[in-house]
Amino acid sequence: MKQIQVLLTLLLLWTGMLEAKDYNNKREVKNFINMMVKKHHFKKSKLQKLFRNVRFQQGALGMFNPKYRKKPKKAPKHYPKHGSWDRYEKTMLGTNRIKKGVQYMRDYRSIFRDVYKQYGVPPEYITAIIGIESYYGHNRGKFPAFDTLTTLAFEPNRRSKYFKYELRNLLLLSKKERFNPKNVKSSYAGAIGLGQFMPSSYDAFAVDFNKDGRRSLQTTSDAIASIANYFKKNGWRKGEPVATRVSYKGNRYNKRKTGYKYKYSRSNLIGITPKYGSWSYNGKVRLLKLDRYSYDELWYGAKNFYVITRYNHSSYYAMAVYQLAQKIKQSYKRIYGYTLR
Repeated sequence: MKQIQVLLTLLLLWTGMLEAKDYNNKREVKNFINMMVKKHHFKKSKLQKLFRNVRFQQGALGMFNPKYRKKPKKAPKHYPKHGSWDRYEKTMLGTNRIKKGVQYMRDYRSIFRDVYKQYGVPPEYITAIIGIESYYGHNRGKFPAFDTLTTLAFEPNRRSKYFKYELRNLLLLSKKERFNPKNVKSSYAGAIGLGQFMPSSYDAFAVDFNKDGRRSLQTTSDAIASIANYFKKNGWRKGEPVATRVSYKGNRYNKRKTGYKYKYSRSNLIGITPKYGSWSYNGKVRLLKLDRYSYDELWYGAKNFYVITRYNHSSYYAMAVYQLAQKIKQSYKRIYGYTLR
């Protein structure tokens, strides 16, 4: 038995799960601590204690520095050139995610109604975000937030400056909301809670919806309202559409640039028309291309589609949120006979 315990300990140390480092010896950390003391009035001894025993997060660092990355599996010899959306869709829009989304929206329908009244964001979009980000709260992250952000802030990687900023925000947030930063779990990048907010977004957009004196993204009511607040502050327009599929001539579309960054007047998009009748939206649109195995699927994205990309800067991510929201909404109405608002 003792031999097994020793072997397990050695294995954990080898994978970096138990490897502890004293970051107080790093000049960058000393400067960081002095800045937090001078500018934000932290106690130096408290910060030194936090940085004295940091578990080095090799798995997280490997996402941003190839040196620490596990050797990737080789892609199949006949890896398809097309079909990126087919693969993404399979991962993000599975039947179970839709079913669990309907149940989640049903379980918290009174909160969703109150949030909709205040922020104007439909329940299905908030549900879809939570479903994608944390699988409705079942996967909120297994990384220690403080240790992860410390590793990413002070070990060489392409985004260390950004992670230093987020570490600063985590400490400020812990002071403001009265929690121990060592006790918070996060994603490999330091995102927290049901909606997976980075600490800076947490501070900027989280709300105390249940009025208990704290903003907690681990609490359902606060998390739901905080996502709605995030959308509203980024320009969500109540009652306006998000996206619609369009028709065009051919199987592959390469005539114009596509993606959430590019806006077009519909009058200039000759030969492109809504696939399912008229579309009640008069503003400029984004052209969104979804790469299927045998053709390109083309969509118009409205202002509200762009708002979703503020949550995650990816057209595929925003489209997954949109389509998951629509599937949850349709399934909810089919089961319960009404649309939740």
